[in-house]
Amino acid sequence: MRLALTVVVRDEADIVGAQIAYHLAAGVDVVLATDHDSRDGTTEILEEYERQGVLRLFRERGPIREEAWRTSMARRAATEHGADWVINTDADEFWVPHGGTLAEVLGAVPDRFGIVWGVSRHFVPRPDDGRSFAERMTARIAQQAPLNDPTGPYRPHAKAAHRADPDIDVLHGAHLVSSATLEPLHGWHPADVLHFPFRSVAQYERKTVRRARGDKPLGQYVKGMHASEAGEVEVAYAAIAADDLELERGLAAGSLVVDTRLRDALRALGEGRPLDTPAADPTLPIDASAWRDADVVRLARRLDGLAVRVDRLEGLRAVG
Repeated sequence: MRLALTVVVRDEADIVGAQIAYHLAAGVDVVLATDHDSRDGTTEILEEYERQGVLRLFRERGPIREEAWRTSMARRAATEHGADWVINTDADEFWVPHGGTLAEVLGAVPDRFGIVWGVSRHFVPRPDDGRSFAERMTARIAQQAPLNDPTGPYRPHAKAAHRADPDIDVLHGAHLVSSATLEPLHGWHPADVLHFPFRSVAQYERKTVRRARGDKPLGQYVKGMHASEAGEVEVAYAAIAADDLELERGLAAGSLVVDTRLRDALRALGEGRPLDTPAADPTLPIDASAWRDADVVRLARRLDGLAVRVDRLEGLRAVG
């Protein structure tokens, strides 16, 4: 069983080294990385892994073409790197298997199925006290409803992994894949995807402004861009972060839970110890249900938007 991981990266020097090291220890055999014009030291980190022979690096500049890059890497994993399975990630995502290694849990998927999803678990920013993101950010959102606020950074979603396929298409930030031959397996999730989207005020501002002005003007990024333009980035960041008091309140209310799986894994790597098998997470069914419900909400919104466009078109035809 050979497992490949693909990742699209730009200016993620504070996290990308840990992301690659973790996945290699968790069962990944080879990493394919597309670096999109990084300027903060990310490229040098990727080049070091390339020299070690565990990463293949692709360099891109200009407008972002995320779906094309992800698709190309996933296809190369199948045709040039002998992969059996491919996990598609961002630099701020960590696939934590439910028992064993990633290769073992994916290898247990019945032969008739070829696409599975890991449910994303969003970690909230904590005050920057000089420690690494994983040491500080050990509290995550406990999804209690299918939240789908377009301006919110913690909407329920999932990321796809799939059997190697030379004709695969990786879509929508790797939340979906399209294959003529692979059958999806719904309702069973071999891993959690621990997600650390915002880790400091500076990183929050850089990321939201870049994405809002670039390929992904989602509400959460536009909100950050507007805050940057108004000189209110710290206020916007505080609204999605948790200080000690907010952490205490969130834990008491059940809207936050403590999750130290990544912290513990990175500590083990730093000490030269193998990764432990994390205990089963009893909140997974709730988060998975929230994700599926949120997808229904998102579909309804798309249909509503389509209906509005059709009505406008019919109105134009009537006038004409």
